[in-house]
Amino acid sequence: MKYFIVAGEASGDLHGANLIKSIKQKDNSAQFNFWGGDKMAHQAQGLLMHYKNVSIMGFVEVLMNLSSIFANIDLCKKQINSFNPDVVILIDFPGFNLRIAEFCKSKGIKVVYYISPKVWAWKENRAKKLEKYVDLLLLIFPFEVDYFKKWNVKTAYVGNPLLDEIQQFIPNPAFRKQNQLSEKPIIALLPGSRKQEIKSTLPLMIKLAKSYPDYQFLVAGAPSISKEFYTSFENENVKIIYNQTYDILSQSTAAIVCSGTATLETALFNIPQICAYVAHPISYRIAKMLVKIKYISLVNLNLNSEVICELIQDDFNENRLKLEFEAIMPNGNKREIILNDYASLRDLFGVGASDNAAIEIYNLLR
Repeated sequence: MKYFIVAGEASGDLHGANLIKSIKQKDNSAQFNFWGGDKMAHQAQGLLMHYKNVSIMGFVEVLMNLSSIFANIDLCKKQINSFNPDVVILIDFPGFNLRIAEFCKSKGIKVVYYISPKVWAWKENRAKKLEKYVDLLLLIFPFEVDYFKKWNVKTAYVGNPLLDEIQQFIPNPAFRKQNQLSEKPIIALLPGSRKQEIKSTLPLMIKLAKSYPDYQFLVAGAPSISKEFYTSFENENVKIIYNQTYDILSQSTAAIVCSGTATLETALFNIPQICAYVAHPISYRIAKMLVKIKYISLVNLNLNSEVICELIQDDFNENRLKLEFEAIMPNGNKREIILNDYASLRDLFGVGASDNAAIEIYNLLR
């Protein structure tokens, strides 16, 4: 069968790659075309567009790039028509993917949405589009199961794919030597995968590093961002390391993480963390009016409690960051509490998400 997959972000590339791998195990004749990244391209031929060319976040940033966004939507539609797939699989990226879902439905092409739009957080009206245009919605968070009962859309909870990815990870024993690292304890800095995120969070993270010479701070370089972009951030106590995020986390004492999938990954590695997020001021004010959730990190959302500190917008400042950082370090007053809560988080998720998703998709097509 023929599968067209659309992933517009780094996390979608990761989940898409694992899904392709599982689909190939179920369908020996599987053919793929996809929008994604290097991880998906490693699993199959058929990369048509890299996510680094389409990933835009923030109200203001979207408005400034509307012409290119609509051009990309038109291009994607043409490629789907040309490939004539049995199913289109959409991974998160809702502003783009819901338009593709509507197009596919009009063409009679089956649509699977893997990793639901976060309609429980904002833009709940998007759930009506899921009802109209999506044949199967695959859920990865337990709390979504009850939420979607009020909507007329076929759903299946498949577990969280990050748990599978992390369980399969094998640490590199030569990680420190290959990256010319000292024996100092490591602090992980994950400032995001988009340029605007990195510009708004990384400078303050690096400023913090100057106060802790007994630690080495490692920045997980985003694969979609050029090395030249990071040059100005590196110094004697801060090193940029690419494509080794899990090795960094597996050896870290603590972490400072830009909100997103990385907060959940860090928690599943059992690393105490601070969640940081800074948006364009106008984007932030709009979001404050529209978003209806108490927390922005996936850790706190899933546990419905402030397990990790969230430093958002003006709260992400030098004094507050240092105070919260001390609290999650060894002998800090929040460290053991966070680690205990992480155990509850892991218990929420089932394993085998990618395989479960592939089975649901294959059964839908049969």
